[in-house]
Amino acid sequence: MDFAYSVAGFSVGAIVGLTGVGGGSLMTPLLVLLFGIHPSVAVGTDLLYAAITKAGGTLAHSRRGTVDWTVTRRLATGSIPAAALTLVLVGKFAPGGIDGATGLIKVALGIALLLTAVALVFRKQIQGYAAKRFGGQPNPVRTARLTVLTGAVLGVLVSISSVGAGALGVTALFLLYPGMSALRIVGSDIAHAVPLTLVGGIGHWMLGSVDWLLLGSLIIGSLPGIWIGSHISTKVPDRVLRPMLATMLVLVGAKMIGH
Repeated sequence: MDFAYSVAGFSVGAIVGLTGVGGGSLMTPLLVLLFGIHPSVAVGTDLLYAAITKAGGTLAHSRRGTVDWTVTRRLATGSIPAAALTLVLVGKFAPGGIDGATGLIKVALGIALLLTAVALVFRKQIQGYAAKRFGGQPNPVRTARLTVLTGAVLGVLVSISSVGAGALGVTALFLLYPGMSALRIVGSDIAHAVPLTLVGGIGHWMLGSVDWLLLGSLIIGSLPGIWIGSHISTKVPDRVLRPMLATMLVLVGAKMIGH
């Protein structure tokens, strides 16, 4: 076990507990830029890390009744096949397989980080626009289809970058379901992230891009980090924390694209 990885896991876990933002937005670029982990290994390992850590969150939300399983199922209907197909195509047709897709993964990760930053900063505005634009005239069939499509987009993005299942997923649900409570949207998004990241992680494992020792070190640190972050989250003003986090994501995302 590498103590530095456990410290990284603790730090990211604490931020996830504080902000609710998916660990992929922070963990994958941290592993690539700070520790020099190969992008494909960083993504594959982080996907399994997310699946394990978010399973606990899903259990907590499920017990409180804050998971809309219909919405979760719609997202998974699109995301899981899209993630599996993306990994198959990358493994078969990318020069050098998943290891040869380094450039694609870096660019996808950078774009996902920039989109996540936008979603963090303008989440309330996006939610307000959705309420005004679609709140009065819901179309159940259209909403269901768009939810499946949203899942497919998240599946592609998450499978090659490990980013998107958190802030991007929540923002998309705010647009599609403006009448749903924020807590229920967050719970549904976390529940959807578990099977998506698990399928993506298993796919990367089959392609040989998962470091199990690294995964264990991250989890050892992240579990207490998430617990502590969750307990002190009420003491940190959201209006201060989210813009700071978004700024960091923009800087890291730009570096990933230009690296």
